[in-house]
Amino acid sequence: MQSFHDVVIAIVAFIVLIGVMVVVHEFGHFLVAKLCRVRVEQFSIGFPPRLFGIKIGETDYCVSALPLGGYVKMTGESMPGENMSLEGAAPDQIEAQKADPGALTSHPRWQRILIGLAGPAANFVLAFVLMVVYFGWINEVPKYVVNSTTVEWIVPGSAAAQAGLKTGDVIQRFDTVDNPDWMQVAAQSTLNLGQTVQLTVERAGVPTRLSLSIPNLPKGHDFDFPDVGILPQRNLGPINVVDVSPGTPAAQAGLEVGDEVETVNGLSFHFIETMIAYLQANPGKTVTLGVVRKGAHVAITATPEKVGTKWQLGFTSANPPLRYDPLPLGKAIAQSSKFCVNNSTLIVNVLGGLFTHKVAVSQLSGPVGIARMAGQAAQMDGYMPKFWTAAAISLNLGILNLLPFPILDGGMILFLLIEGAMQRDININVKERIYQAAFVVLVVFFVFIIFNDVTKLPIFMHVKQ
Repeated sequence: MQSFHDVVIAIVAFIVLIGVMVVVHEFGHFLVAKLCRVRVEQFSIGFPPRLFGIKIGETDYCVSALPLGGYVKMTGESMPGENMSLEGAAPDQIEAQKADPGALTSHPRWQRILIGLAGPAANFVLAFVLMVVYFGWINEVPKYVVNSTTVEWIVPGSAAAQAGLKTGDVIQRFDTVDNPDWMQVAAQSTLNLGQTVQLTVERAGVPTRLSLSIPNLPKGHDFDFPDVGILPQRNLGPINVVDVSPGTPAAQAGLEVGDEVETVNGLSFHFIETMIAYLQANPGKTVTLGVVRKGAHVAITATPEKVGTKWQLGFTSANPPLRYDPLPLGKAIAQSSKFCVNNSTLIVNVLGGLFTHKVAVSQLSGPVGIARMAGQAAQMDGYMPKFWTAAAISLNLGILNLLPFPILDGGMILFLLIEGAMQRDININVKERIYQAAFVVLVVFFVFIIFNDVTKLPIFMHVKQ
């Protein structure tokens, strides 16, 4: 069950992360509006009520009470839902604004389109810059590099075993991706829940084509490799013991802090997750651990005990060792570009999957889900989870705002393109009714997503079980 500590961290991480993302998004609108000489009446960090600020020229720069982002108020914004209002401007007020050279509506459509594009573009730039900083100044890599997508172990009777996958196979192609890394394999699996994917593995130097059925997962359960019975090889070193709990099978068998577990029943395991899966597949059976202790090889025999629903030995392992390997600026830019393209493509594929019924709406995450991800990233070791999560969410925010749906930036841009093709404005009453209906639909969808997020929380999943 999620602890109070985890909840607090999740809330704080969400507020900081979303706050930065939305402020950067609104700053994009603000900057291009200023360049186009549109009058910006207010630039607020946070949502009303206003706490304090300063007026410089025609703009009120302020900090408001609700710390969930911010907004920009431009003269001439008149559609429902803009700047937290469901009421549009009166027709006479709109006509007056058209005569005001500083109003948004008095500017050419191409400038208004640029202003609309600037918010999502700012999110794309933020994601790109974050990953350039990560790759150029940090770039955590495994101390023991694993360059191939090698299978460390296959769970007997699993979907992977039924597909014919074997320990030592190297995945050369998975679905539509050639030479994928494990992150790409996981992403493609998520997009194909309940489907069968084609893959090619290299086995003893010979390419072998296989078909893997990806099972549908329970609501609230994110895809993980053990779901199909695959345990990836992520590390080349042994499993390092950093703690042994008193009274557990590991302690009774004589396992010590500092031991290096190289084999389990003669199988070479490099990652604790593989050992855990092996223990679950062989419930209660005695195992022999091949251990290196101060340079000497020792065989330790232990019988796992069941704690809750899991079989375990009772020791904690170190995370796979990492080292910093900053890239030259050119390579950092290339890696950042690759990250942004791959993740943007994944987001588009997920949205496409909604319409082709390959992805269920229940798989989407809203504010609560994002808060959980932000909290988990904040508590994970290393910088990579934090940078990756922030950049991925920024890309999501940018792409979602480009969707051609009223209220969103993409909806405004679509109206402007239609008006440009018609060479006249769409009737204001028609446009206002569309915006009002879209606002209601968006609120209903938002409520559904929040409800969906809440039902995925550990406390509710525990109740269901």
